[in-house]
Amino acid sequence: MVNTNIEKVPYPVPPLGLCLLASVLEDRFKVKVYDGVFDEGKSLVETVSAFAPDLIGFSIRNIDDVVAEKPLFYIDRIISDFIAPVKKTTSAPIILGGSGFSIFPKELMNMTNADFGIVGEGEDIFPELLMRIDKGDEITSLPNVITRNCTGLQYSEPVAFFRNNRFKYSEIDRQIDFTPYLQKGVYSVQTKRGCSHGCIYCTYPSIEGKKIRRRTPGDIANEIEQAGERLGLITFEFVDSTFNDPKGHAEAICREIIRRKLKIRLRTMGINPRNTSEELFELMVLAGFTQIDATPDSASPLVLKNLDKGFNLPEVEKMALLIKKFNLPTMWFFLFGGPGETRKTFFETIEFIDKYVNQEDLVYMNSGLRIYPNTPLYNIALKEKVISAGQTLLYPPVFYYSDKCGRDEINFLIREAARSRYNCLPSSETIPSPEMIKEAVLMQKDMNLNEPMFRTLLRIRRRRL
Repeated sequence: MVNTNIEKVPYPVPPLGLCLLASVLEDRFKVKVYDGVFDEGKSLVETVSAFAPDLIGFSIRNIDDVVAEKPLFYIDRIISDFIAPVKKTTSAPIILGGSGFSIFPKELMNMTNADFGIVGEGEDIFPELLMRIDKGDEITSLPNVITRNCTGLQYSEPVAFFRNNRFKYSEIDRQIDFTPYLQKGVYSVQTKRGCSHGCIYCTYPSIEGKKIRRRTPGDIANEIEQAGERLGLITFEFVDSTFNDPKGHAEAICREIIRRKLKIRLRTMGINPRNTSEELFELMVLAGFTQIDATPDSASPLVLKNLDKGFNLPEVEKMALLIKKFNLPTMWFFLFGGPGETRKTFFETIEFIDKYVNQEDLVYMNSGLRIYPNTPLYNIALKEKVISAGQTLLYPPVFYYSDKCGRDEINFLIREAARSRYNCLPSSETIPSPEMIKEAVLMQKDMNLNEPMFRTLLRIRRRRL
């Protein structure tokens, strides 16, 4: 199984999904995971030749970098550096999967000429597909499986993950060489799958399903404790779409970690403002959280409503005050240009940033909303004639901009707002130079700074402006 992701910004992410699958498969199959994050395909042919697989799976995590101004399309390189060289080396059938693939399964099957693909999670379907291929049995009846020529795809809501306590730990460090991740990377952990929210641009519900399926706090703590014993002091990242959904689950996880007195570092991708409380943040700090991401997307009441975020501005303000009170380093993410965006709503968000966001925290200012199939935004864009029926959205990527505040105006406003705010960065300028990273590493060492890298980079940026 091949991890084709080579993106290392803002930090390298280990192939959690592949490692989970490997843990499931290895009871019945001989499995090897190739991680392309750092090797970038250089030793893949040699690895395939030595292993001589009967079947090869390629995970496609990212389609592009979701930056409207300077889009970086990953698929061409995935084909040229990973899939094409393997095809020249072996005739073993090729199976595609992963979150990126699950958004554009038919297009990617056609581009790669793969034999099979799995849409969504594969813990149940993948082993069954492998057995049927091995026996030469019929395949088209398997749910969420697509074959060459794009036949046989029958969508089914995922239900298997975490069911009946059959969850197996990924043991990422056993499946791949984890050494390169120790300095800048994280150890990824899922506490649940599924998202019940309706954010108009989001693909999580179509990939993971709308029903939330939770792991028990004890099981999550067991996985973290065991990985910590193997690897020492590392950073664990909860990679759920929103960590604190449903209400009470995040608190229970933190309490279990605190009860065990685990000495660990934690961070999480997303916090839902509606379910924040002083109790939650106090527990998170006591459990070992050193950084969080906040993704309200807007601070305009109108835009929040149009994006169908499921929370309101007072709840976003409450979350911001709690972040400041508990001094939790935070990366904030805002999307500008969505339905109903105007100059007025843009500056409502800027006023929120000025009033509520710690200047030591990073603010990502994203221009436009990437349009994906099977999302409410797709239907809005179709109705407004931003896209046409049957139009491919794989490449070039298509972004939605409000008809009341278009692309050029949004980009101008973002640049002007960032010019006078050193902690605000347009999404097209968020990759620091190698020289800046090197300077930040030295600064952390010389000043004995125990802070997230983004805060050190902001120190340098503030000094340069």
